[in-house]
Amino acid sequence: MALTGRAALIAALGSVPVGIWAPGWTGILAVNVPLAAACACDFALAAPVRRLGLSRSGDTSARLGDTADVTLTVTNPSGRPLRARLRDAWPPSSWQSGTETAASRHTLTVPAGERRRVTTRLRPTRRGDRHADRVTIRSYGPLGLFARQGTHRVPWTVRVLPPFTSRKHLPSKLSRLRELDGRTSVLTRGEGTEFDSLREYVPGDDTRSIDWRATARQSTVAVRTWRPERDRHILLVLDTGRTSAGRVGDAPRLDASMDAALLLAALASRAGDRVDLLAYDRRVRSLLQGRTAGDVLPSLVDTMATLEPELVETDARGLTATALRAAPRRSLIVLFTTLDAAPVEEGLLPVLPQLTQRHTVVVASVADPHVARMAEARGHTDAVYEAAAAAQARTERRRIADQLRRHGVTVVDAIPDDLPPALADAYLELKTTGRL
Repeated sequence: MALTGRAALIAALGSVPVGIWAPGWTGILAVNVPLAAACACDFALAAPVRRLGLSRSGDTSARLGDTADVTLTVTNPSGRPLRARLRDAWPPSSWQSGTETAASRHTLTVPAGERRRVTTRLRPTRRGDRHADRVTIRSYGPLGLFARQGTHRVPWTVRVLPPFTSRKHLPSKLSRLRELDGRTSVLTRGEGTEFDSLREYVPGDDTRSIDWRATARQSTVAVRTWRPERDRHILLVLDTGRTSAGRVGDAPRLDASMDAALLLAALASRAGDRVDLLAYDRRVRSLLQGRTAGDVLPSLVDTMATLEPELVETDARGLTATALRAAPRRSLIVLFTTLDAAPVEEGLLPVLPQLTQRHTVVVASVADPHVARMAEARGHTDAVYEAAAAAQARTERRRIADQLRRHGVTVVDAIPDDLPPALADAYLELKTTGRL
Protein backbone atom coordinates (compact mmCIF):
# COMPACT_ATOMS: atom_id res chain seq x y z
CA MET A 1 0.00 0.00 0.00
CA ALA A 2 1.15 3.52 -0.70
CA LEU A 3 -0.25 6.98 -0.10
CA THR A 4 0.09 9.17 -3.19
CA GLY A 5 1.33 12.72 -3.42
CA ARG A 6 -2.20 13.86 -4.32
CA ALA A 7 -3.54 12.66 -0.96
CA ALA A 8 -0.72 14.41 0.88
CA LEU A 9 -1.40 17.62 -1.05
CA ILE A 10 -5.13 17.54 -0.20
CA ALA A 11 -4.30 16.98 3.47
CA ALA A 12 -1.86 19.89 3.44
CA LEU A 13 -4.34 22.23 1.72
CA GLY A 14 -7.08 21.18 4.14
CA SER A 15 -4.92 22.07 7.12
CA VAL A 16 -4.86 25.74 6.09
CA PRO A 17 -8.54 26.60 6.74
CA VAL A 18 -8.51 24.38 9.83
CA GLY A 19 -5.67 26.41 11.29
CA ILE A 20 -7.45 29.68 10.51
CA TRP A 21 -11.13 29.05 11.32
CA ALA A 22 -11.38 25.84 13.36
CA PRO A 23 -8.15 24.96 15.10
CA GLY A 24 -8.46 21.83 17.21
CA TRP A 25 -9.60 18.25 16.94
CA THR A 26 -12.93 19.16 15.40
CA GLY A 27 -11.33 20.85 12.41
CA ILE A 28 -8.74 18.10 11.99
CA LEU A 29 -11.40 15.40 11.99
CA ALA A 30 -13.56 17.41 9.60
CA VAL A 31 -10.79 17.31 7.01
CA ASN A 32 -9.11 13.97 7.61
CA VAL A 33 -12.16 11.72 8.09
CA PRO A 34 -13.54 12.39 4.59
CA LEU A 35 -10.02 12.11 3.17
CA ALA A 36 -9.48 8.77 4.92
CA ALA A 37 -12.84 7.52 3.64
CA ALA A 38 -11.92 8.58 0.10
CA CYS A 39 -8.53 6.81 0.40
CA ALA A 40 -10.24 3.64 1.64
CA CYS A 41 -12.65 3.69 -1.31
CA ASP A 42 -9.82 4.40 -3.69
CA PHE A 43 -7.85 1.47 -2.29
CA ALA A 44 -10.86 -0.82 -2.61
CA LEU A 45 -11.42 0.16 -6.24
CA ALA A 46 -7.75 -0.27 -7.26
CA ALA A 47 -7.03 -3.47 -9.18
CA PRO A 48 -5.23 -6.10 -7.09
CA VAL A 49 -1.55 -6.46 -7.94
CA ARG A 50 -0.88 -9.97 -6.69
CA ARG A 51 -3.36 -11.55 -9.12
CA LEU A 52 -1.83 -9.96 -12.23
CA GLY A 53 -0.30 -12.29 -14.80
CA LEU A 54 3.07 -11.29 -16.22
CA SER A 55 5.13 -12.89 -18.98
CA ARG A 56 8.07 -11.85 -21.16
CA SER A 57 9.10 -12.12 -24.79
CA GLY A 58 11.57 -10.43 -27.09
CA ASP A 59 15.29 -10.42 -27.73
CA THR A 60 17.52 -12.95 -26.00
CA SER A 61 20.83 -11.62 -27.34
CA ALA A 62 22.35 -8.40 -28.63
CA ARG A 63 25.79 -7.18 -29.60
CA LEU A 64 27.50 -4.80 -27.23
CA GLY A 65 26.47 -1.28 -28.23
CA ASP A 66 23.20 -2.39 -29.87
CA THR A 67 19.73 -2.35 -28.32
CA ALA A 68 17.60 -5.26 -27.11
CA ASP A 69 13.82 -4.97 -26.77
CA VAL A 70 12.16 -7.07 -24.06
CA THR A 71 8.35 -7.05 -24.03
CA LEU A 72 6.43 -7.51 -20.78
CA THR A 73 2.82 -8.67 -21.12
CA VAL A 74 0.54 -7.69 -18.21
CA THR A 75 -2.77 -9.60 -17.88
CA ASN A 76 -5.50 -8.22 -15.59
CA PRO A 77 -7.84 -11.10 -14.55
CA SER A 78 -9.78 -9.03 -12.03
CA GLY A 79 -13.06 -7.21 -12.57
CA ARG A 80 -11.52 -3.77 -11.98
CA PRO A 81 -9.44 -1.76 -14.45
CA LEU A 82 -5.73 -1.48 -13.75
CA ARG A 83 -4.24 2.00 -13.66
CA ALA A 84 -0.60 1.49 -12.87
CA ARG A 85 2.96 2.66 -12.85
CA LEU A 86 5.42 -0.16 -13.56
CA ARG A 87 9.16 -0.45 -12.98
CA ASP A 88 11.00 -3.17 -14.92
CA ALA A 89 14.29 -3.53 -13.06
CA TRP A 90 17.51 -4.76 -14.71
CA PRO A 91 21.19 -4.55 -13.67
CA PRO A 92 22.71 -1.04 -13.98
CA SER A 93 24.96 -2.10 -16.88
CA SER A 94 21.83 -2.78 -18.95
CA TRP A 95 21.60 0.91 -19.84
CA GLN A 96 23.89 3.82 -20.44
CA SER A 97 24.43 5.97 -17.38
CA GLY A 98 21.56 8.36 -16.70
CA THR A 99 18.98 6.64 -18.93
CA GLU A 100 17.77 3.92 -16.55
CA THR A 101 14.83 5.87 -15.07
CA ALA A 102 13.25 6.77 -18.40
CA ALA A 103 13.86 3.32 -19.92
CA SER A 104 12.62 1.14 -17.04
CA ARG A 105 9.44 2.96 -15.93
CA HIS A 106 6.13 2.66 -17.75
CA THR A 107 2.57 3.89 -17.32
CA LEU A 108 -0.23 1.58 -18.45
CA THR A 109 -3.96 1.05 -18.22
CA VAL A 110 -5.39 -2.46 -18.54
CA PRO A 111 -9.18 -2.90 -18.68
CA ALA A 112 -10.73 -5.73 -16.69
CA GLY A 113 -10.03 -9.13 -18.21
CA GLU A 114 -7.64 -7.79 -20.85
CA ARG A 115 -3.89 -7.62 -21.36
CA ARG A 116 -1.42 -4.97 -22.46
CA ARG A 117 2.22 -4.98 -23.46
CA VAL A 118 5.05 -2.63 -22.53
CA THR A 119 8.53 -2.78 -24.06
CA THR A 120 11.74 -2.11 -22.17
CA ARG A 121 14.63 -1.16 -24.44
CA LEU A 122 18.03 -2.20 -23.12
CA ARG A 123 21.35 -0.79 -24.30
CA PRO A 124 23.97 -2.84 -22.41
CA THR A 125 27.38 -1.38 -21.65
CA ARG A 126 29.13 -4.67 -20.78
CA ARG A 127 29.37 -8.16 -22.21
CA GLY A 128 27.79 -11.14 -20.51
CA ASP A 129 24.38 -12.30 -19.36
CA ARG A 130 21.94 -9.69 -18.07
CA HIS A 131 19.19 -11.18 -15.89
CA ALA A 132 15.88 -9.42 -15.33
CA ASP A 133 15.26 -8.36 -11.74
CA ARG A 134 11.88 -7.75 -10.12
CA VAL A 135 8.89 -6.03 -11.72
CA THR A 136 7.28 -3.59 -9.29
CA ILE A 137 3.72 -2.46 -10.02
CA ARG A 138 1.82 0.31 -8.25
CA SER A 139 -1.94 0.09 -8.94
CA TYR A 140 -3.91 3.33 -8.39
CA GLY A 141 -7.56 3.85 -7.61
CA PRO A 142 -9.77 6.09 -9.77
CA LEU A 143 -9.16 9.10 -7.46
CA GLY A 144 -5.39 8.69 -7.42
CA LEU A 145 -5.25 8.97 -3.62
CA PHE A 146 -4.13 5.49 -2.60
CA ALA A 147 -2.33 2.67 -4.39
CA ARG A 148 -1.65 -1.03 -4.03
CA GLN A 149 1.96 -2.07 -4.63
CA GLY A 150 3.43 -5.47 -5.32
CA THR A 151 6.46 -7.17 -6.83
CA HIS A 152 6.67 -10.02 -9.33
CA ARG A 153 9.64 -12.02 -10.54
CA VAL A 154 9.50 -12.60 -14.29
CA PRO A 155 12.77 -14.32 -15.34
CA TRP A 156 14.44 -13.36 -18.60
CA THR A 157 18.06 -13.31 -19.77
CA VAL A 158 19.67 -11.23 -22.48
CA ARG A 159 23.15 -12.33 -23.55
CA VAL A 160 25.33 -9.41 -24.57
CA LEU A 161 27.73 -10.57 -27.29
CA PRO A 162 31.12 -9.11 -28.27
CA PRO A 163 30.63 -6.26 -30.77
CA PHE A 164 33.03 -7.69 -33.41
CA THR A 165 33.88 -4.21 -34.70
CA SER A 166 36.78 -5.63 -36.74
CA ARG A 167 34.38 -7.35 -39.17
CA LYS A 168 34.74 -4.24 -41.35
CA HIS A 169 38.21 -5.58 -42.29
CA LEU A 170 36.90 -8.98 -43.38
CA PRO A 171 36.09 -8.13 -47.05
CA SER A 172 39.61 -6.84 -47.76
CA LYS A 173 41.22 -9.85 -46.07
CA LEU A 174 38.98 -12.26 -47.98
CA SER A 175 39.97 -10.50 -51.21
CA ARG A 176 43.62 -11.08 -50.34
CA LEU A 177 42.83 -14.70 -49.51
CA ARG A 178 41.21 -15.19 -52.94
CA GLU A 179 44.33 -13.78 -54.57
CA LEU A 180 46.45 -16.30 -52.69
CA ASP A 181 44.02 -19.02 -53.68
CA GLY A 182 44.30 -18.12 -57.36
CA ARG A 183 40.57 -17.49 -57.73
CA THR A 184 40.95 -13.82 -58.66
CA SER A 185 42.38 -12.54 -61.92
CA VAL A 186 45.78 -11.16 -60.87
CA LEU A 187 49.13 -10.76 -62.55
CA THR A 188 50.79 -13.46 -60.45
CA ARG A 189 49.68 -17.02 -59.96
CA GLY A 190 47.94 -18.12 -56.79
CA GLU A 191 50.53 -18.56 -54.07
CA GLY A 192 50.84 -21.43 -51.66
CA THR A 193 52.47 -24.81 -51.37
CA GLU A 194 49.59 -27.21 -52.02
CA PHE A 195 49.23 -28.44 -55.63
CA ASP A 196 45.99 -27.29 -57.24
CA SER A 197 45.94 -27.92 -61.01
CA LEU A 198 47.80 -27.74 -64.34
CA ARG A 199 47.37 -25.04 -66.95
CA GLU A 200 49.07 -23.81 -70.09
CA TYR A 201 52.25 -21.79 -69.72
CA VAL A 202 51.99 -18.03 -70.39
CA PRO A 203 54.90 -15.58 -70.60
CA GLY A 204 55.86 -14.36 -67.14
CA ASP A 205 55.20 -17.63 -65.33
CA ASP A 206 57.93 -18.94 -63.08
CA THR A 207 59.81 -21.56 -65.08
CA ARG A 208 60.32 -23.57 -61.91
CA SER A 209 56.58 -24.33 -61.98
CA ILE A 210 56.80 -26.14 -65.34
CA ASP A 211 55.65 -29.75 -65.09
CA TRP A 212 57.93 -31.51 -67.60
CA ARG A 213 56.13 -34.86 -67.42
CA ALA A 214 52.80 -33.26 -68.25
CA THR A 215 54.47 -31.19 -70.97
CA ALA A 216 55.89 -34.36 -72.56
CA ARG A 217 52.39 -35.82 -72.81
CA GLN A 218 50.92 -32.86 -74.67
CA SER A 219 51.90 -30.35 -77.31
CA THR A 220 51.99 -27.30 -75.01
CA VAL A 221 54.06 -26.42 -71.98
CA ALA A 222 52.14 -27.12 -68.74
CA VAL A 223 52.76 -25.40 -65.40
CA ARG A 224 51.59 -26.31 -61.94
CA THR A 225 49.33 -23.94 -59.99
CA TRP A 226 49.28 -23.85 -56.23
CA ARG A 227 46.95 -22.82 -53.50
CA PRO A 228 47.32 -22.21 -49.78
CA GLU A 229 47.04 -25.29 -47.61
CA ARG A 230 43.56 -26.18 -46.41
CA ASP A 231 42.13 -28.07 -43.48
CA ARG A 232 44.83 -26.84 -41.11
CA HIS A 233 44.13 -26.65 -37.39
CA ILE A 234 44.17 -23.28 -35.62
CA LEU A 235 43.93 -23.02 -31.84
CA LEU A 236 43.05 -19.59 -30.44
CA VAL A 237 44.29 -19.32 -26.84
CA LEU A 238 42.94 -16.46 -24.72
CA ASP A 239 44.92 -15.66 -21.60
CA THR A 240 42.20 -14.64 -19.12
CA GLY A 241 44.59 -13.95 -16.22
CA ARG A 242 45.10 -10.65 -14.42
CA THR A 243 46.97 -8.94 -17.26
CA SER A 244 43.89 -9.30 -19.48
CA ALA A 245 41.89 -7.20 -17.01
CA GLY A 246 43.97 -4.07 -17.64
CA ARG A 247 41.88 -1.43 -19.36
CA VAL A 248 42.97 -0.10 -22.73
CA GLY A 249 40.76 2.85 -23.55
CA ASP A 250 37.24 2.02 -22.40
CA ALA A 251 37.49 -1.76 -22.41
CA PRO A 252 39.66 -4.54 -20.89
CA ARG A 253 42.52 -5.97 -22.94
CA LEU A 254 40.57 -9.22 -23.13
CA ASP A 255 37.86 -7.54 -25.22
CA ALA A 256 40.40 -6.28 -27.77
CA SER A 257 41.91 -9.77 -27.96
CA MET A 258 38.46 -11.24 -28.57
CA ASP A 259 37.87 -8.84 -31.45
CA ALA A 260 41.12 -9.90 -33.12
CA ALA A 261 40.36 -13.57 -32.49
CA LEU A 262 36.94 -13.26 -34.14
CA LEU A 263 38.36 -11.67 -37.29
CA LEU A 264 41.02 -14.38 -37.54
CA ALA A 265 38.42 -17.11 -36.97
CA ALA A 266 36.13 -15.70 -39.67
CA LEU A 267 39.02 -15.50 -42.14
CA ALA A 268 40.43 -18.94 -41.32
CA SER A 269 37.04 -20.66 -41.57
CA ARG A 270 36.56 -19.14 -45.04
CA ALA A 271 40.02 -20.45 -45.97
CA GLY A 272 38.96 -24.01 -45.11
CA ASP A 273 40.87 -24.27 -41.82
CA ARG A 274 39.51 -25.66 -38.56
CA VAL A 275 39.34 -23.23 -35.63
CA ASP A 276 39.18 -24.09 -31.91
CA LEU A 277 39.18 -21.87 -28.84
CA LEU A 278 40.83 -22.24 -25.43
CA ALA A 279 40.41 -19.70 -22.61
CA TYR A 280 42.71 -20.33 -19.66
CA ASP A 281 44.27 -18.69 -16.57
CA ARG A 282 44.71 -21.23 -13.79
CA ARG A 283 42.04 -23.52 -15.13
CA VAL A 284 40.10 -23.96 -18.34
CA ARG A 285 37.48 -21.22 -18.58
CA SER A 286 36.25 -22.36 -21.97
CA LEU A 287 37.16 -24.98 -24.57
CA LEU A 288 35.40 -24.97 -27.93
CA GLN A 289 36.30 -27.70 -30.42
CA GLY A 290 34.98 -29.48 -33.47
CA ARG A 291 32.72 -26.76 -34.89
CA THR A 292 31.97 -26.70 -38.61
CA ALA A 293 32.97 -23.73 -40.76
CA GLY A 294 29.45 -22.32 -40.76
CA ASP A 295 29.00 -22.74 -37.01
CA VAL A 296 32.41 -21.69 -35.71
CA LEU A 297 31.85 -17.91 -35.65
CA PRO A 298 28.42 -17.95 -33.90
CA SER A 299 29.79 -20.47 -31.38
CA LEU A 300 32.85 -18.33 -30.67
CA VAL A 301 30.77 -15.19 -30.21
CA ASP A 302 28.38 -16.98 -27.85
CA THR A 303 31.23 -18.52 -25.83
CA MET A 304 33.21 -15.29 -25.55
CA ALA A 305 30.17 -13.36 -24.32
CA THR A 306 30.46 -14.70 -20.78
CA LEU A 307 34.25 -14.73 -20.47
CA GLU A 308 35.64 -12.31 -17.91
CA PRO A 309 39.23 -11.63 -16.78
CA GLU A 310 40.27 -13.33 -13.56
CA LEU A 311 42.49 -11.48 -11.10
CA VAL A 312 44.98 -14.36 -10.79
CA GLU A 313 48.40 -14.99 -12.27
CA THR A 314 48.20 -17.20 -15.34
CA ASP A 315 49.70 -20.66 -14.94
CA ALA A 316 51.90 -20.83 -18.05
CA ARG A 317 52.74 -24.52 -17.57
CA GLY A 318 49.11 -25.46 -17.22
CA LEU A 319 48.20 -23.36 -20.25
CA THR A 320 50.92 -25.04 -22.33
CA ALA A 321 49.90 -28.55 -21.27
CA THR A 322 46.23 -27.85 -22.02
CA ALA A 323 47.06 -26.34 -25.41
CA LEU A 324 49.14 -29.39 -26.33
CA ARG A 325 46.26 -31.69 -25.42
CA ALA A 326 43.85 -29.58 -27.48
CA ALA A 327 46.23 -29.62 -30.46
CA PRO A 328 47.75 -33.13 -30.66
CA ARG A 329 48.93 -32.64 -34.27
CA ARG A 330 50.85 -29.81 -35.88
CA SER A 331 48.77 -26.65 -35.62
CA LEU A 332 48.89 -22.89 -35.60
CA ILE A 333 48.58 -21.73 -31.98
CA VAL A 334 47.67 -18.08 -31.57
CA LEU A 335 48.27 -16.95 -28.00
CA PHE A 336 46.58 -13.71 -26.94
CA THR A 337 48.59 -12.50 -23.97
CA THR A 338 50.70 -9.64 -22.67
CA LEU A 339 54.25 -8.60 -23.55
CA ASP A 340 54.99 -7.46 -20.01
CA ALA A 341 58.43 -8.58 -18.91
CA ALA A 342 57.63 -10.52 -15.73
CA PRO A 343 54.79 -12.76 -17.01
CA VAL A 344 56.69 -13.59 -20.22
CA GLU A 345 60.19 -14.13 -18.81
CA GLU A 346 59.09 -16.00 -15.68
CA GLY A 347 56.06 -17.79 -17.10
CA LEU A 348 55.96 -18.19 -20.88
CA LEU A 349 59.60 -18.35 -22.01
CA PRO A 350 60.59 -21.43 -19.94
CA VAL A 351 57.75 -23.51 -21.45
CA LEU A 352 57.71 -21.99 -24.93
CA PRO A 353 59.97 -24.65 -26.53
CA GLN A 354 57.29 -27.26 -25.79
CA LEU A 355 54.97 -25.38 -28.14
CA THR A 356 57.41 -24.28 -30.84
CA GLN A 357 59.01 -27.69 -31.39
CA ARG A 358 55.69 -29.10 -32.59
CA HIS A 359 53.55 -26.12 -33.61
CA THR A 360 53.71 -22.75 -35.32
CA VAL A 361 53.17 -20.13 -32.62
CA VAL A 362 51.90 -16.56 -32.93
CA VAL A 363 51.76 -14.24 -29.92
CA ALA A 364 49.24 -11.41 -30.28
CA SER A 365 49.41 -8.60 -27.72
CA VAL A 366 47.32 -5.48 -27.20
CA ALA A 367 49.37 -2.29 -26.91
CA ASP A 368 48.09 0.74 -25.03
CA PRO A 369 47.52 3.74 -27.35
CA HIS A 370 47.90 6.04 -24.35
CA VAL A 371 51.57 5.06 -24.16
CA ALA A 372 52.06 6.20 -27.75
CA ARG A 373 50.43 9.54 -26.94
CA MET A 374 52.64 9.92 -23.88
CA ALA A 375 55.75 9.26 -25.97
CA GLU A 376 54.88 12.17 -28.26
CA ALA A 377 54.03 14.63 -25.49
CA ARG A 378 56.26 17.65 -24.92
CA GLY A 379 55.91 21.22 -23.69
CA HIS A 380 56.20 21.02 -19.90
CA THR A 381 58.13 19.09 -17.28
CA ASP A 382 55.47 16.46 -16.54
CA ALA A 383 55.05 15.73 -20.25
CA VAL A 384 58.80 15.18 -20.66
CA TYR A 385 58.83 12.69 -17.78
CA GLU A 386 55.78 10.93 -19.22
CA ALA A 387 57.48 10.73 -22.63
CA ALA A 388 60.57 9.18 -21.04
CA ALA A 389 58.47 6.61 -19.17
CA ALA A 390 56.57 5.75 -22.37
CA ALA A 391 59.81 5.35 -24.33
CA GLN A 392 61.15 3.02 -21.65
CA ALA A 393 57.96 0.95 -21.69
CA ARG A 394 58.03 0.63 -25.49
CA THR A 395 61.70 -0.38 -25.44
CA GLU A 396 60.90 -3.08 -22.89
CA ARG A 397 58.07 -4.44 -25.06
CA ARG A 398 60.38 -4.55 -28.10
CA ARG A 399 62.98 -6.44 -26.03
CA ILE A 400 60.42 -9.05 -24.96
CA ALA A 401 59.14 -9.37 -28.55
CA ASP A 402 62.70 -9.94 -29.79
CA GLN A 403 63.18 -12.71 -27.23
CA LEU A 404 60.03 -14.42 -28.46
CA ARG A 405 61.11 -14.10 -32.11
CA ARG A 406 64.44 -15.76 -31.29
CA HIS A 407 62.37 -18.78 -30.23
CA GLY A 408 60.70 -18.86 -33.64
CA VAL A 409 57.52 -17.09 -32.54
CA THR A 410 55.69 -14.60 -34.75
CA VAL A 411 54.83 -11.54 -32.63
CA VAL A 412 51.98 -9.17 -33.44
CA ASP A 413 51.95 -6.14 -31.14
CA ALA A 414 49.46 -3.38 -31.97
CA ILE A 415 46.87 -1.06 -30.46
CA PRO A 416 43.26 -2.38 -30.25
CA ASP A 417 42.10 -0.91 -33.57
CA ASP A 418 45.16 -2.19 -35.47
CA LEU A 419 45.56 -5.62 -33.86
CA PRO A 420 42.80 -7.50 -35.79
CA PRO A 421 43.99 -6.57 -39.32
CA ALA A 422 47.64 -7.00 -38.32
CA LEU A 423 46.94 -10.50 -36.99
CA ALA A 424 44.97 -11.39 -40.14
CA ASP A 425 47.91 -10.22 -42.27
CA ALA A 426 50.28 -12.38 -40.23
CA TYR A 427 48.00 -15.39 -40.82
CA LEU A 428 47.92 -14.74 -44.56
CA GLU A 429 51.70 -14.36 -44.62
CA LEU A 430 52.08 -17.74 -42.95
CA LYS A 431 49.85 -19.31 -45.60
CA THR A 432 51.79 -17.56 -48.37
CA THR A 433 55.15 -18.84 -47.17
CA GLY A 434 53.85 -22.36 -46.48
CA ARG A 435 54.60 -22.20 -42.75
CA LEU A 436 51.04 -23.10 -41.79
